[in-house]
Amino acid sequence: MNTIGLVAFALVGSTKAIREEFDLFGITIVGLAMAFAGGATRDLLVLRTPLALQSPVEIALGLFGVALAIGVRIVLAAPDTHPITLVSDAIGLAAFATTGAIVATDAGVSAFGVVAVAMINAVGGGAFADLLLDRAPFILFEDFYASCAVLGGLAYVVAGTVGFVGSTAAALCAAVTVITRLAAVAYG
Repeated sequence: MNTIGLVAFALVGSTKAIREEFDLFGITIVGLAMAFAGGATRDLLVLRTPLALQSPVEIALGLFGVALAIGVRIVLAAPDTHPITLVSDAIGLAAFATTGAIVATDAGVSAFGVVAVAMINAVGGGAFADLLLDRAPFILFEDFYASCAVLGGLAYVVAGTVGFVGSTAAALCAAVTVITRLAAVAYG
């Protein structure tokens, strides 16, 4: 799940920077910030060294997402509003909500903590990327976004409470998050 989220969010963050006409360095920084800031915050909350500081593979995955965004920009005039980017964003949101829920559960936090960490993991990178783009974080005023991660985190907690653990709870978290986000995009 984390791999999917890293690539998807690096792509989405980079397309935002491309739209703002950032240079290659700026595109890379915003893409990597979106990919890693939520997970780094998650790891700090559960007293764990952020994965981005432990593994060059994580950075390579983020850079792959940046490269994909640049490639998409060559083909598409407005990559940040294209369905590929919107679906990637929903998938990244779901992947990171699920990863956050799993990490929080493994750390032994409360049910509220699991939902909170799932949401922070899922939206923290996008909020930080918006700050780098000199705009208010969209989660504070735009559509149904962070709520999708909260619903996914709740689904994970409920699944665990009724006896579904591991991959079943993770799949439910991801499905609820991505379905609610895609519905929000489709129906405004």
